[in-house]
Amino acid sequence: MFIERHMSAVLQEMRRMFPAVLVTGPRQVGKTTLLKNDIKDTPYFTLDDYILLDSIKNDALGFINANDPPLIIDEIQYAPEMMRAIKIRVDKSGSNGEYFLTGSQQFQLMRNVSESLAGRIGILSLSGLSTREIHGDPFTLPFIPTEEYYSEREKTLTELNIKKLWTRIHKGSMPKLYSDLDERWEQYLSAYVKTYIERDVRALTQVGDELAFMQFLTACAARTGELLNMASIAREVGISEPTAKRWLSILQASDIVHLLQPFSINITSRVVKMPKLYFMDTGLVAYLCKWLTPETLENGAMAGNIFETYVISEIIKSYRNAGREPPIYFYRDADKREIDAVIYQDGTLYPIEVKKTSSPNAGDIKHFDALKRFTTLNVAPGALISTYDKVLSLSGKGVTVPINYI
Repeated sequence: MFIERHMSAVLQEMRRMFPAVLVTGPRQVGKTTLLKNDIKDTPYFTLDDYILLDSIKNDALGFINANDPPLIIDEIQYAPEMMRAIKIRVDKSGSNGEYFLTGSQQFQLMRNVSESLAGRIGILSLSGLSTREIHGDPFTLPFIPTEEYYSEREKTLTELNIKKLWTRIHKGSMPKLYSDLDERWEQYLSAYVKTYIERDVRALTQVGDELAFMQFLTACAARTGELLNMASIAREVGISEPTAKRWLSILQASDIVHLLQPFSINITSRVVKMPKLYFMDTGLVAYLCKWLTPETLENGAMAGNIFETYVISEIIKSYRNAGREPPIYFYRDADKREIDAVIYQDGTLYPIEVKKTSSPNAGDIKHFDALKRFTTLNVAPGALISTYDKVLSLSGKGVTVPINYI
């Protein structure tokens, strides 16, 4: 079963604007499927093919000259030599929409792109399925807590069903789990983790102790939605803090985790500088932490953090699928006033609080006033995202927003 991706429209815009388009993202989130479906009748090459890869490493320009565009080239990070060869070809042709690339390791890719294809390539970051995509919802606007957004969102809104919501959170966002109804959740994620360690981790760096890396991955999953404390994670796993930092960079490079940065414009030293750690796939968190059913996950000790992780990841996806970098941060100061998320757009701050509750109240957004310290910026009424099913005003500081509005 094919699931339409919201990024398709942006991909078509990019192919008209740039000679090359790069789609990055974790393994198995649908990068290749997106390109094959949207760039039809185009020759496809994957650098997972070791014979092809060896040939390209020896003569990348020869391969490019022997194969007329358009081309789809999968896992381009394995052959950075291709970037310069593509540059030479597109500079000669002067045409757009010639090369469509995918890659799973963003740090390495971005370095090669900036060196060889700057100004010649459009870059898109694809995550796992959003809930909108899973439901076949055509709504594509990035989430922002405004009356205009709520009004537009209501036109295609699906009914809020808490049981189905937690089934969705537990299942995660990997397309294979939705396109193949016979795919078993635990077996699939077990194979995914094994493949991830064996391929991407080894490609990025030498990890001498795979068991320790698995423990590190699980320790990070258990802390999703929390301030990042590298010293604590390192102690728990029994590794050095520099090793923990290096391994975390692997998770970032593969887009397994997202580090949400604190919002600051350097007007105060009282703002916390540590980022918050979020996994981009709640199903992977549930698997690593052994929450094996939606019911145990919903009622377990991690339910609040998992709920928040789901909301943050869905907001991030709504921006990425629109071809935009998510302008999302969080706020926490030395007085321990915290706001789960802050969207910064057009000189305005939009505070967002996330609560796993069906009974939200004004006390849940009491810290929104902390943003008034940024006196040069506008602070708009914010949103309290919860499982309450109505949009209602809360003391003029914000509104309750049902989670299905994301």
